[in-house]
Amino acid sequence: MSRHHELKHRVVTTFQRRVANPLASRLPFQTLLETTGRTSGLPRRTPVGGRRVGDAFWFVSEFGDKSQYVRNLRADPRVRVRIKGTWHPGTAHPLPEDDPRARLKTLPRYNSAAVRALGNDLLTVRVDLSD
Repeated sequence: MSRHHELKHRVVTTFQRRVANPLASRLPFQTLLETTGRTSGLPRRTPVGGRRVGDAFWFVSEFGDKSQYVRNLRADPRVRVRIKGTWHPGTAHPLPEDDPRARLKTLPRYNSAAVRALGNDLLTVRVDLSD
């Protein structure tokens, strides 16, 4: 990763972790992804933007495998997704073969614009919902 991309990643993730995510997580209808911390074993909640299509929830991670939540779901793919205030259990599948830029065109517009603008290692994730 270039120095520019590394700096961008650190700035964006620090802001998200300390300011944006704690605020967004408190909004009752914010979509959240809950993973299990790979070291702590504790639940970790991250606001995500995506879309449910049938029995799957799709989203794109802006930093791919550098995202802590992606590292968590790779260690334990059992997750929960809160969609419109309701929690749904599921199994997460990172899809490096999927075209994340094309996928973003099918997802909510404002979040997709932010992911494109802030991200530099996009990765599509599909969560197969089990309820």
